[in-house]
Parts: sequence; structure tokens; C-alpha cells
Amino acid sequence: MSSSQYETYGPTGVTGVTGATGTSYEDYEPNEAYAPPYGRGYPDTYQPAYEARAPEPEVPMEPGPGRGLPRQAEGAEGAYGAYEAAEGAHEERGAPVFGAYEAGEAYGARGAREERGAPAPGAPTPGGRAAARRGARRKRGTERPDPLRRLLPQALVVAFLAGGTSAFVANDKAIELSVDGKPRTLHTFADDVTELLADEGVQVGAHDVVAPAPGSALASGDEVAVHYGRPVHLTLDGHRRKVWTTAHTVDGALRQLGVRAEGAYVSTSRSQRIGREGLALDVRTERTVTIMADGRARTIRTNAASVREAVEKAGITLRGQDTTSVAPGSFPRDGQTVTVMRVTGTKEVREEVIPFEVEWTLDPSLFKGTEVVERAGQLGARRVTYSLRTVNGVRQRPRRIKSDVVREPRAQLVKVGTKPPPTSVGGADHLNWSGLAACESGGRPGAVDPSGTYGGLYQFDSRTWHALGGSGRPQDAPAAEQTFRAKKLYVRRGASPWPHCGMRLHG
Repeated sequence: MSSSQYETYGPTGVTGVTGATGTSYEDYEPNEAYAPPYGRGYPDTYQPAYEARAPEPEVPMEPGPGRGLPRQAEGAEGAYGAYEAAEGAHEERGAPVFGAYEAGEAYGARGAREERGAPAPGAPTPGGRAAARRGARRKRGTERPDPLRRLLPQALVVAFLAGGTSAFVANDKAIELSVDGKPRTLHTFADDVTELLADEGVQVGAHDVVAPAPGSALASGDEVAVHYGRPVHLTLDGHRRKVWTTAHTVDGALRQLGVRAEGAYVSTSRSQRIGREGLALDVRTERTVTIMADGRARTIRTNAASVREAVEKAGITLRGQDTTSVAPGSFPRDGQTVTVMRVTGTKEVREEVIPFEVEWTLDPSLFKGTEVVERAGQLGARRVTYSLRTVNGVRQRPRRIKSDVVREPRAQLVKVGTKPPPTSVGGADHLNWSGLAACESGGRPGAVDPSGTYGGLYQFDSRTWHALGGSGRPQDAPAAEQTFRAKKLYVRRGASPWPHCGMRLHG
């Protein structure tokens, strides 16, 4: 509403105010809430009607350039200081200060000053508030408000809001986020990729791929992609290992892992999707294998799982004992040469001897160096089966394939004497016993005559030897014992036991 209807008056009263015609304006005490210098004035007759209205809601105003203080300012001094600052700015430009006064001194500040009874800063004390208001009304009556002073506060508010909005818009970024192949566009205030993923609740692990890398700065229009890693238990050409891939299908995983898929065997469909839990995959790539069989070489390309399968794919049949130069169940390698061996053969059974063992026991009743066989040993026997093979026409060395024991061997028991042998026999020690031994046996303790009847240095027979206290065979006894037994025989019978060599005893 224009304020002109409140500012034009004549000597007989205010014109333009309904219900107040013919009455002098000076005769009415103005309403302080609407009195000048705010540009509006009402007679006291209208104050009760105004106060009967519902109270106007107090709306706080944002402080800022060109804006007034809130209605309930804490004092008139602050509002009046704002008015003085605005007034100086307008006077420098030559503009009226009426709008600045409206921006600087709110209704609440004016009322607060009047409640304290303090005069307005710069206002003359004599005459009171009514005189000050009447002077202000007369001054405004001579000049009309400049539209610029009303637009200036609004322009400052718009500029302040525009600056804040610009800063808000500048920090907001439009980002396209793709998580495991599912894209979506979002707005974010995040400064980098790590903060964006945290805000969106996207967790990544050691095997996941994020592009651009975590920590990279973000700008509006950027695209961020997260690819989750999937475990694949891969058996590639017989070698097992665990690998990770971000591909969603088996075919994509093979390309990502660099596996040559052309001509390869794949255990599952290549279009099979790979879930986050992964899968097991067996892949056999195509290889070149050469098969040598029956004097001919065949080279094939195969993805066979075993040498036997590769031989069969080459059109070669294995029969009977036929085999290959490498294990038929082994995995064929690229560039490998496999020879097929045609095998024929028979089995042969042979009897073999099992030797017996000798067990020795000490006997203190026998002279030292004497050994007596208490029980003779017995040889054992076994039946052994051999395989006789001919490979590609060449006979191979017999191979032992089976062995059965027919008879267990029996150990031989031998007694060993520990008794010191005697060396003296009265009446015979002075004789030439070495000469007799040289004549009878050539001086050899183990000598035996061609008939096997006599043995030892002095050619004892077994009956005479045992009669003299000997055990076992004389040729097995030590030389000292043999000489001792010969001396005892001489004391009993003289030189008659040695009819041809006995004369040597005295020579």
C-alpha cells in the first residue's frame, strides 16, 4: 500500500484517510506502534481496532547485506548503528536513506528503545517524541521515496542467497556408479572414490577392482566402476590352482586369464554365469602329440585327458599286453612323442635254493680254536615265476613277478672251544713233529687224503681222533691241538701209526 495517503494533509485535517475527514491531524495522539518515522500514522481512534486484531507472527529475518535486523532486536542501539551505516552508504551515492533506515531499525528495536525511555540516537530531547515524529512527517512530505532505496536491500539478499546456492551447487556432483555391472546415477558431496564408496555402503576386498582407484578425486560427470572378484578353482591341462576373476561368465574369465579357448575342452558351458561364490572349472587346451606305432608316426591335435585317449584318437588300438612308452593314464603334453609298444610274452617258473644260516655258540670244554658242528645246516627252496616278454620283436630280460617258498632253510649249529689247549706231553716233546707233519700233509692243518678218510697235519682217521679226545674232524682242529693229539698217540703206540714217515720223528 502506498504511503502517500498518510503523508498529504491540509489545515482542516488529513485527507485520504477514511473516517477522519474534518478533524485536524494535530488533535490526535498518534499510535506509537505505527507512528513516524516509519511513514505511517493512524489516529488514536483506530488504535483499539488495530489492537483487537490477531497479533502479527514474528518472522525472524536472515541478517545480511541490505537486510534489516530481526523484529525482536535486543536493543535500539544496534538497530540504530545499522541505520547509520546504511545512511552513510546511501549518502555517498547521493541516495535517500529512508530505505536504509527501514532496514536498520526494526519495529522491535524501536519499541525496545521507547520501553527504556531512551531517545533515539541523534534525536533532540526537547519537545518529546511527538515533536520528533511530527518533524519527520513534515520532512517526508516534501520528498517522495526513491525506488532504488527499496530495491537495494532486496538486491543484497538475492546476492547473498545466490552466492550460497552457487557454493552448494558447486559441491554437489553427479556421478555414475556401476557396482558389479549394475549402473546408477547419483548425486554426492564426496571428494574422492573412497568416500563415495563409504557413503554408498559399497565394501571392496583385496580381489575386487575399482576404477578409478580408491582415493582418486571426483568431479561431476565422472564414472566409477566396482567389479567384484570371483574365485575359480581352475584345472588347466592337469595343473590345479585357485585364481580370481572379475568376469561374470566362463568365457569372460577365460579371456581375462589368457587361456587359449580355441579347440579347448571346457567342463561347463562358456556362457555359464559365475556367481560371487565362484565355481570349479576344468580346461584342456588343444595340443600337438606325435604317436609312433607299427613303424609309422602320426601327429594329431588333441585336447585328450590321457595318453591312452590320445592314442585312440589317432586311430591306434592297444591289445592284450600292449602299452605305451609313457604311462597310459598320464596327461599328454604339447609336442610330446609317444611310442606304442606291441608286447607278447610267456611265464616261466624256476626252482631256486635258499641258503641256510650258521649259528655259533661258545663251548668251554673244547680247546680254544676248535669248532664242532653240532647240527648240520639244510638248504631251503623257493619257486620263482618270471615273465618273458618280447617288445616290438625284441626279447626283454626276464622279469620276476612271483615267488613262493617251497622249503624253509635250517640253520647250522657250531660249537666254538674256549679252553686253552695243552702244549706238553711227557716223553714226546723232544721229537721232530714238524718233520713228521711235513712228510704226512706237507705241513697243512686242513689237508685231506684223496679217499677222504684221513685228515690234518698227521692224517688222523676219525675213530683214532675221537679216541684221543678230539671232536669233529681232525682237519678242522687247530694245528696245536693236532700236534697235542699226535704226541698222545705216540706215547700210546710209538711211531707205528706212521709207518712211512715215523722215522722223521728222530731225524
